[in-house]
Amino acid sequence: MDDSLSLESFYEGAKKAAHRAMDDHGRGEYDEFALHAGIAIERLAKAVLVSKNPIYIIEVRGNVSTDMLFHMGGHREAKKIRTIGASEAIARLRTLEVLAPDKDLDTLIDVRNGVAHTGSRDEAKAFLPTLAQTVETMLKDLGGPLNAFWGRWTAAARMAVDNRRSEVSRDVHVRIGQAKHRYDDQFSGLPDHLQERLKIEQLRLQSFSVGQTKDGLQISSHERCPACESAGRVIAVNQGTPENPDFVAVALHCSMCHLQLATRDELVAAGIDVKSTDEQVARKATELFGGVLPSEAMLQAAVEQYLDDDIDDSD
Repeated sequence: MDDSLSLESFYEGAKKAAHRAMDDHGRGEYDEFALHAGIAIERLAKAVLVSKNPIYIIEVRGNVSTDMLFHMGGHREAKKIRTIGASEAIARLRTLEVLAPDKDLDTLIDVRNGVAHTGSRDEAKAFLPTLAQTVETMLKDLGGPLNAFWGRWTAAARMAVDNRRSEVSRDVHVRIGQAKHRYDDQFSGLPDHLQERLKIEQLRLQSFSVGQTKDGLQISSHERCPACESAGRVIAVNQGTPENPDFVAVALHCSMCHLQLATRDELVAAGIDVKSTDEQVARKATELFGGVLPSEAMLQAAVEQYLDDDIDDSD
């Protein structure tokens, strides 16, 4: 039988595609994630079918099926190698009661095949638990350990299907794991002392600042990144009144590992002490404005002064 149609070949192809899918998901490339996740599921499904009987991956279509039947039996070379697609592989595994009906899995395969399109980036992003659960189910049938398939992505795959956690918690911890890998890929080759120097420089750059956004004024400070332990930029917005502000942390961005936490709930899920962070931001703002927590008018004046100074320096 053709080595490319062996259990080992399908398994290794599935593993490679699954790792790429995890990397795509971590970088926010959700269309690419759906593509590689679909490929991973198709190849692993074929690995399971081949483990039971190689003829189970033959496409039933006229003379093609006869040629492939003899090809898989090792008696004749088929003129054209043709096997079933992802949808049929999944259908056959459902017939064999390896996989159960799953609308999310069907949608993921349709997206991968170009039959369906996701309505938003978040919709494609939400397929990660589907990938992780489907892979886990098929690996159980193969009798293969999860960590042998996922490697460094094992923790993220387990987290994606951990129903003991909330959806926000699962999503945040998966992204933290992905960010750790991004950091390692980029900086692990540097000596430890250079990595520390980079983190110290990052801490200096993330000093207290005031900014104007389309959503209004915000102030920022730094907080330890839960992924790479560098100085992440924590964003605080006013949830009080313009005259009596109450700045609370609502987001964190790390330029070292590119982790982004976009809500206060995500900060909490990442293990950040948001009350302590709020107090730190307020304390630094008070120190900067001479012992008074700045009102929005004071912050606006600071922004305008900064912009004026910047224009003068450029003349």
